[in-house]
Amino acid sequence: MSKIGVFICHCGENISATVDVERVAREVGGMEGVAHAIDYKYMCSDPGQTFIKEAVKKYNLDGVVVGACSPRMHEPTFRRACAEAGLNPYLCEMANLREHCSWVHEKSEETTEKAIDLVKMLVQKVKKNKPLDSIKVPVTKRALVIGGGIAGIQASLDIANTGHKVILVERDPSIGGHMSQLSETFPTLDCSQCILTPRMVEVAQHPNIKLYTYAELESLEGFIGNFTAKIRLKAKSVDYSTCTGCGACIQKCPVKKIPSEFNAGLGTRTAIYVPFPQAVPNKPVIDRVNCNYYKRGACKICEKTCQVGSIQWDREDEIVTEEVGAVVLATGFDVKGADFFPEYGYGKYKDVLTGLQFERMASASGPTFGEIRRPSDGVIPKKIVFIACAGSRDPAKGIPYCSKICCMYTAKHAMLYQHKVHDGESTVFYMDIRAGGKNYEEFVRRAIEEDTVNYVRGRVARVYEKDGKLIVKGVDTLLGGQQVEIEADMVVLATAGVANCGSEQLAQKLHVSYDPYHFFAEAHPKLKPVETNTAGIFLAGACQAPKDIPETVGMASGAAVKVAALFSNDELVREPLVAVVNRLAPPLYSTCVGCFMCETACPYNAIEHEDIRGRDGSLIKTIAKVNEGLCQGCGTCVAFCRSKSIDIQGYTHEQVYAEVMSLLND
Repeated sequence: MSKIGVFICHCGENISATVDVERVAREVGGMEGVAHAIDYKYMCSDPGQTFIKEAVKKYNLDGVVVGACSPRMHEPTFRRACAEAGLNPYLCEMANLREHCSWVHEKSEETTEKAIDLVKMLVQKVKKNKPLDSIKVPVTKRALVIGGGIAGIQASLDIANTGHKVILVERDPSIGGHMSQLSETFPTLDCSQCILTPRMVEVAQHPNIKLYTYAELESLEGFIGNFTAKIRLKAKSVDYSTCTGCGACIQKCPVKKIPSEFNAGLGTRTAIYVPFPQAVPNKPVIDRVNCNYYKRGACKICEKTCQVGSIQWDREDEIVTEEVGAVVLATGFDVKGADFFPEYGYGKYKDVLTGLQFERMASASGPTFGEIRRPSDGVIPKKIVFIACAGSRDPAKGIPYCSKICCMYTAKHAMLYQHKVHDGESTVFYMDIRAGGKNYEEFVRRAIEEDTVNYVRGRVARVYEKDGKLIVKGVDTLLGGQQVEIEADMVVLATAGVANCGSEQLAQKLHVSYDPYHFFAEAHPKLKPVETNTAGIFLAGACQAPKDIPETVGMASGAAVKVAALFSNDELVREPLVAVVNRLAPPLYSTCVGCFMCETACPYNAIEHEDIRGRDGSLIKTIAKVNEGLCQGCGTCVAFCRSKSIDIQGYTHEQVYAEVMSLLND
């Protein structure tokens, strides 16, 4: 005879405002097998958990049902309380009375009836529950960090400083990411390179960090604590073991007019190049697409110049394999391309720039050495217009979200312009100002009040050229929608921050979720902001959504803490709610017929083959076997199994049937 305890939570007023929780406890308390039923205002609180522990011991309960909020939020809390009272934690179930009932219905008799039904279903289910033991898997205490921007750098250093090995993979020839392209950073206007480059050097010199630049993840197999990563080291055509980084090859290279990616296309570079002077590693790679030798089979001037013989023309891509226990995704973001803004003349008029291009122009290491000059003729602009939300918060463009950093860096750009061009005039068109960080609002006010930047609230409709001037046409909504036309020497667009090119393909390689805009999705927006739906893979920085530097660094350290926690034990303990293939006594052994439909359907590659052999070693049959480390308990294999040989522990056919029948027999 079952002895079930039922505990109904008011959740403050989240549930009790629309559900008669006292009646729910009273009616469920009369069910067969229910030995104890109560309600309490905050069941997840310490007193509420104490009620559960005391009831388990007093009534010798063999099952617990908590009617409260989402199991994703507090199921571990209540299961831990049951375990502390001596009850197997997997004999505890949660009925979701908040999201599934109180939040989606008005206060009524029907709402309370639905709540009663939800609890009754879980009472019948828990009667069919069986004690389960947690799964233990060994942990490889080495982390893989993908992306060498400030997020990847911070995460790598934090993990490495806990004494664990780190593999840092960056697809560009140097680490540093977008932060290395910035001149100053808001709200302090301190030099970006000054605070970043020491950390870049620290990464290269850290004994616990192995750095792979000009490399990409080829594949990732395995499961939390036991991943196998294959990394493609792209051919640099330069032997880094002998190269001294003297730069002679760069100076002599005859191909000099290639647009510089680091300078956002404003400057040029050679075919053999180092991305920027502070690059780490500070050794060149050969751009095979533009190199004369790879295009026409002639030249080799860099080889003749190199005194140590580091040029290797026949070097091919190399695949290396690394065993890791956790992965940190820190691939960053990108800036929306030029073809996105035909109405603003980007790509048509040379003096219409993106914010990143203006950033490089304002940088002392940029193409103009920090001087603000028009790309068209090199003249210092006396009037400049900054257009915020260029693409962001624009459903018509397919980007309804806020890019978060644009308001702040636009204010920074306007301030930098005023500091460099004292007699210049700057205007900012904006929708509204979003300055939600420490000292951010003060920074924007400083731009408006101290640096006399003219802020115009309104959208820009069009930018066109007339008599050698750029005409910016928009409206001022604070003046009742009055049309505004400004003659400008230069226009700067605060373009939208978007997911990196290739993020969708990378997400599919790693089996992690991504949102409609191809940013990687977190497991829970509040409680698991740095975790993904795939255990052992964590997020850091702007690969999850547009973020500023402080938030990126904080998120990277959070991901590093999660990795360090994972590596704190030799074995990983995880929930046993995974698929299992039934096993029977000889001669049947299992109802599995070996069709392996489950293998083709499994998104986590968790289905393996198991040979059943007789005493003489002869093969009797081959059946499916679930790798508990890889399985995420999604249930896809259960739906595909033709012989009904697979079940999810904790969600078996019998348990689900009991829930359904509890409604039909009411």
